[in-house]
Amino acid sequence: MVLDEMLKMAQVKGGDVLYDLGSGDGRIPIAAAKRFGTRGVGIDLDPRRIAEANENARQAGVTDKVKFVAGDLFQFNFSQASVVTLYLLPEVNLKLRPQLLSQLKPGTRVVSHNYHMGDWKPARTKKVTTPDGVDHYVFFWRVPRRK
Repeated sequence: MVLDEMLKMAQVKGGDVLYDLGSGDGRIPIAAAKRFGTRGVGIDLDPRRIAEANENARQAGVTDKVKFVAGDLFQFNFSQASVVTLYLLPEVNLKLRPQLLSQLKPGTRVVSHNYHMGDWKPARTKKVTTPDGVDHYVFFWRVPRRK
């Protein structure tokens, strides 16, 4: 449900390049590739999660569309992204924000699960309640023009 709302809010489509920061098991880039033909890159610190994500991509038949990389988010260049998805802690979002704003093209869509970006106000916020009664929040931004 949350994943669906993130993809919907970001208006993901076939021509997009989606970067998933803190990609875990790879579900977001894999779902986008399967549904829309989107190319994707997942980045996570944990090599075991990267191995799991690559296996999930293999099982889903999308290894030609997605790749997963182990590494530090702060060492990556995201400038090719048209969509960035995040499920990171608030302090990581805040630390990452300047990098996103300096690297991403104006108009790039950024979606975060549960956590905001400080004083960078989202264009939209939606509450998603899962069947187990847990509330989740999806935040959406567009990278502004540089001043």
